[in-house]
Amino acid sequence: MKITRLPASAREGDVQSRERRVAVGSFDGVHLGHREVIRGCDSVLTFDPHPTAIVAPQHTPKLLTPLPVKAELVEQLGVQELIVIGFDAEFAKRSAKNFIDEVLIGALSAAHVSVGENFRFGNRAQGDTHMLAADDRFSTRVAPLLEVEGEIVSSSHIRGLVLAGEVAQATRFLGAPFQMRGEVAHGDERGRELGFPTANLIPEDALVVPGHGVYACLADGMAAAVNVGVRPTFVTGRGELVEAYVLDFEGDLYGRQLRLDFLERLRGERRFSSAEALVEQMRLDVERTREIVAAHHG
Repeated sequence: MKITRLPASAREGDVQSRERRVAVGSFDGVHLGHREVIRGCDSVLTFDPHPTAIVAPQHTPKLLTPLPVKAELVEQLGVQELIVIGFDAEFAKRSAKNFIDEVLIGALSAAHVSVGENFRFGNRAQGDTHMLAADDRFSTRVAPLLEVEGEIVSSSHIRGLVLAGEVAQATRFLGAPFQMRGEVAHGDERGRELGFPTANLIPEDALVVPGHGVYACLADGMAAAVNVGVRPTFVTGRGELVEAYVLDFEGDLYGRQLRLDFLERLRGERRFSSAEALVEQMRLDVERTREIVAAHHG
């Protein structure tokens, strides 16, 4: 898949001229509703950073997917080109008409535009689906909001589920397990002393992190019991940490980029009376993780 970065001043001649069937949106998480919007399109137009970060920074959401992960998920849908607009204060001032004339028509030669039913665009969000549908220079498809199990699928709802630790429910809406990635950092090796050496990831501030607790995960496809939290049994003075104990793995993961797929929450984070009690619980967590991963692969 080709990735094209458009300057915020996007205009005619900025990209290769060809007719495009383009889906437009933020697409954070590339969830089932987004996939419906993208279906049948050869191009996806998205924004980086998230428009809210510029328009109303105090309401900036923590993101489900950083841009590289979003690009991978979009590519898996068979899209030929991801067009990324560098969203800034200047771009936010563009009128809805200007966005259609200069970006959709001028820069992208859109023959078909696909959006979700709640899509708004242009300065002060004055543009909507009716404005797109009324433009006869391209055909417009408005994908209705998707419902799964009686609930609307939305990025904000999925963020809430992940923050609450409801990762199995988030999977149903995302269409795949929630994932996070990061470079394995050196911890204080407490896990190694307890017989459970962990790969430690420092969460990025801008991204959603599952609520504190213990999870059954895949770490680069291998079964892993993962603790998210601040380690209440040991006073470390550390901030939030994601610690992955990769089952049946011998080797060094330091410096490696690790991908975690969150399958199921095992329990909340809690303080144990002793290291022995913690180790006993960790043994149970590992066995339960083994069962969940086996069922997932089954």
